[in-house]
Amino acid sequence: MNTDNSPIEDKPSADLVSVAELQRQLNELLKQLSPERLQVLTDFAAYLANAESEAATQELLAIPGLLERIKQNQATPKTDYTNWRSLRSDV
Repeated sequence: MNTDNSPIEDKPSADLVSVAELQRQLNELLKQLSPERLQVLTDFAAYLANAESEAATQELLAIPGLLERIKQNQATPKTDYTNWRSLRSDV
């Protein structure tokens, strides 16, 4: 658990447990839980995923003019686009 009050992203990657190791630990712990506790954990995981998604959405919405550019691009006729391969054949 992160007890030093600093965001986990600020720590060097060598200090972090690998994602694979975290998944392994979680899978081992899941085997020990009752169905009721599994439901609680599932609900909490859904809450965390929703919170992370909402934070990402808010981060994108904070970019000035991004929503307007997306709407403008969606309104642009496909015939106005050029295939990237015809622009650069060496990529």
